Amino acid sequence: MQPSDLSLAVLAAVRSAVARRAADVEVSEGDIVLERPRNRDHGDWATNAAMRFAKRVGVPPRELADDVAATLAEVDGIERAEVAGPGFINLTISAGAAGELARTIVEAGDAYGAGTALAGVRINLEFVSANPTGPIHMGGTRWAAVGDSLGRVLERQGAEVTREYYFNDHGAQIDRFAKSLVAAFKGEPTPEDGYGGAYIADIARRVDDSYDGDLLDLDDQTLQETFREHGVALMFDEIRRDLHEFGVDFDVYFHEHQVQSDGSVDRAIEVLRERGHVFEEDGAIWLRTTTFGDDRDRVVIRSNGQPAYFSGDLGYYQNKRDRGFDECIIMLGADHHGYVGRMMAMCAAFGDTPHVHLELMIGQMVNLIRGGQPVRMSKRAGTIVTMEDLVEAVGVDAARYSLVRSSADTPLDIDLELLTQRTNDNPVYYVQYAHARMSAVARNAEAAGVDRSEFDPSLLSHETESALLGALADFPRVLAQAAELREPHRVARFAEELAGLYHRWYDACRVAPQGDEPVGALNRTRLWLNDATGQVLRTALTTVGVSAPERM
Repeated sequence: MQPSDLSLAVLAAVRSAVARRAADVEVSEGDIVLERPRNRDHGDWATNAAMRFAKRVGVPPRELADDVAATLAEVDGIERAEVAGPGFINLTISAGAAGELARTIVEAGDAYGAGTALAGVRINLEFVSANPTGPIHMGGTRWAAVGDSLGRVLERQGAEVTREYYFNDHGAQIDRFAKSLVAAFKGEPTPEDGYGGAYIADIARRVDDSYDGDLLDLDDQTLQETFREHGVALMFDEIRRDLHEFGVDFDVYFHEHQVQSDGSVDRAIEVLRERGHVFEEDGAIWLRTTTFGDDRDRVVIRSNGQPAYFSGDLGYYQNKRDRGFDECIIMLGADHHGYVGRMMAMCAAFGDTPHVHLELMIGQMVNLIRGGQPVRMSKRAGTIVTMEDLVEAVGVDAARYSLVRSSADTPLDIDLELLTQRTNDNPVYYVQYAHARMSAVARNAEAAGVDRSEFDPSLLSHETESALLGALADFPRVLAQAAELREPHRVARFAEELAGLYHRWYDACRVAPQGDEPVGALNRTRLWLNDATGQVLRTALTTVGVSAPERM
């Protein structure tokens, strides 16, 4: 019995009990919440549905709960329905009904766990968007792992996700980058506000090598523009390559200047003017964001006619909405907290709903630790630790998993030595080893003549099997919640829990027979459970962008 079937059974029982007492009280699917009891001795599932409706129908919660429990106890697949505390109903599923899930998962394959909550919703997911002034640092690396995983989670719920990189190739930072390249080319010290590191000299050398002519013949302005144009292109090629090798590819690379050149800013201002939120003062054009909770109104076009930085935000959001996106999610670094108020005010000014049509996710810092000491400097980048450094130290899988398994809004310390150990203390090794063990069990079963030609779910009655099936049944809810809350770390943590339950089952239950034991129904049925667990763990790892090895 899957949670969806159980939920429908509870819904029917509650509706029946409520209708006998108050015909005008409606019970909807959203009123039924099933949760896992902390103590599995209390059952497989629990619901507080009776407590939610007792007051509305005028009876004590336990009385209503007793009525609901009596109905549920007669449902096929429910072994026990017991009332506890002030009116909770604890439900225990029979071994046969619970075990049937193993066959369901194997037959569904990768589709198991997928939902339809976001079917038809077009989501623009913008993340990383690091300026092309250097390799991707640890903050951007975290967003690469989390953002790509979130995209996969949303797609598992039916959303159409476009991964977008906002490419900023103009502005003061790019000017400092170009000056740094020129200084490296001339053999001069790095400008005081410039960029250091071996990569600057390397890019400067590559620009020189690829230039058709003598760069020294150029005047200073042309020289800087040449290094800006070619240097940014080379740097961004490196960024794209590093991201690709990290398992992250974008559907759209959006250039900052596009919102000014394609008329998006003008259209945005016109829309906001028609809505009555644009005004002129001191020769400048303003957006009255204080109407929507911002701490002050924002300049859009300066008095000299030049667009303010905020105008790009207006144009970019208008551009995304013009492209037909229903929801826009933007992932930002820890230094962007002050950005939220004005962006949500902008969203409301357009007539959209803040935190629905526009969401901002703020990520926190990542610190690398080795030997108990922080790792502070990259050999190549000089002053920062980069994606390339992390991958070189621990590999793509360990890097991605370590960055995804914790909530992105909390600071994160990563122990590089731990991530290279082949022990159960290393979370990615622990999970991947579980999958490799499942694959080995399947191979050994085949060698012993065990196949899936027979299936008797009632045989899956060992306590470790009940716990394992309970976790497998919970996977669709975990995926749905990860998408709803924008928290892909829930999938990674689920994978760790599932791996732990599997290791305990492996220690207690055998699939292949021992010695001269004949192959029987229990062996074949347990192979279904082994393969079902492998499928779910593989899906979970794939969802967070980590491989599921068959051998380790």
